[in-house]
Amino acid sequence: MKTKKMLVCGEWRTGAEIFEVKSPYANEILAEVSSADASQTEESIAFAEQAAKKMRQLARFEIAKGLRLIASGIERRKKEFAETIANEAGKPITLARGEVERGIATFAWAAGEAERFCGEIVPVDTQAIGRGKTAYTKPFPRGVIYGITPFNFPLNLVGHKVAPALAAGNAIIIKPSDKTPLTALLLGEVFLESNLPKGALQIVPMNVKHIDTPLRDERIQMISFTGSSEVGWKLKNRAGRKAIALELGGNAPVIVDQSADIEKSLSRITTGAFTYSGQVCISVQRVFVQQKIFDEWTEKFVERAKNLRKGNPLDEATEISVMITEEAAKKAHCWIEEATGNGAKILCGGKRDGAMLDATVLTNTNAEMRVASEEIFAPVAVVEKFSEFEVAVDASNQTEYGLQAGVFSNDFRNVNYAVDKLEYGGVLVNDVPTFRVDNMPYGGVKSSGFGREGVRWAMEEMTEIKLVVINL
Repeated sequence: MKTKKMLVCGEWRTGAEIFEVKSPYANEILAEVSSADASQTEESIAFAEQAAKKMRQLARFEIAKGLRLIASGIERRKKEFAETIANEAGKPITLARGEVERGIATFAWAAGEAERFCGEIVPVDTQAIGRGKTAYTKPFPRGVIYGITPFNFPLNLVGHKVAPALAAGNAIIIKPSDKTPLTALLLGEVFLESNLPKGALQIVPMNVKHIDTPLRDERIQMISFTGSSEVGWKLKNRAGRKAIALELGGNAPVIVDQSADIEKSLSRITTGAFTYSGQVCISVQRVFVQQKIFDEWTEKFVERAKNLRKGNPLDEATEISVMITEEAAKKAHCWIEEATGNGAKILCGGKRDGAMLDATVLTNTNAEMRVASEEIFAPVAVVEKFSEFEVAVDASNQTEYGLQAGVFSNDFRNVNYAVDKLEYGGVLVNDVPTFRVDNMPYGGVKSSGFGREGVRWAMEEMTEIKLVVINL
């Protein structure tokens, strides 16, 4: 089997180490992939430092042109991208195609932002000392960004670091997930056709035992990490004076009150809870339904969950497939058994076959159970009833996480109350927290993160603001 090379220093190189990438569904080896050791990682950083200097000299139109070439390159190869995502991530092919379309849009949007991203006029004559003076801010690229990405969106979550980094004039090194590096390497192929400076993007798989190399290197100005909260906060503590952006875990709640459109909420919450087997940090994990409609709503929700079509991710009809590893499925199944052992009731699902975990609905849980308080990252949803709306909001906040939350209601007072009181980075009204458009500010509070993504918002994280004051 031919080993996939890394994109290092503007060219494809064999790594000092090699690891295997397997299909989660077939458990077959898809590829052997090169992995960098500490010395190769240092070499990539040195090359990125020089590439960052070249990026800084480019005009806006040159960067925008390069980003549009990346978008069109993905477009030309979107079938290959989608099949690669489906194979290495176990993502149903229909969802994989959707991710590719989002990836194209992310780079296209970044091209536009590269043309218009700028500072602002500062009115310093608000005090007498500022009379006759003009002031403005101007953003400058930080330099070298180090991006660490997860398995669940192997194109678009890489794109959410690469596109804004390049648009802001930086160079970036990506360490992709060792479960799904093949899509990132495909993106590297597309990048080489963009006419942007060699080394402005490097795709460098690396064993975590070498992570101290980039964390300690002062030539890296920023770390951008998407992954678990446990790992993310440890990275922050080890990153020293580097800027850092963290997109971390979630435990997304949805509140459905008695004024809500029942069918709309059922459709969206079924999608939000079980899409990609719940392996999305904004998957619906907890649903609070008002007592008056609880029985009807829950019965219909369970029926929808039971009828989801399981199968091969490459099958067009598949709605739910395997989790990324059997170990991940075992962990979720253990949490389900733990909950039922303490009084929770399974309304459907709860069965595991290897890496396949059935869509599962639980009730009669409490905040002490991990299925209700922690991030399960699996096709598992908890449904509980409430009487007073304020109680549902309080229950939604009973978690260390705070990424996004949803509220289905046609009662404006309830909507306003939820927006004000829910402790989350985003509140979706009459939709699920799983909703995301790639140019919106995205990020959490509490243990769910630090900073924001979404192209323009990430560009703000990836630049330094310089103040200019002119006295003529």
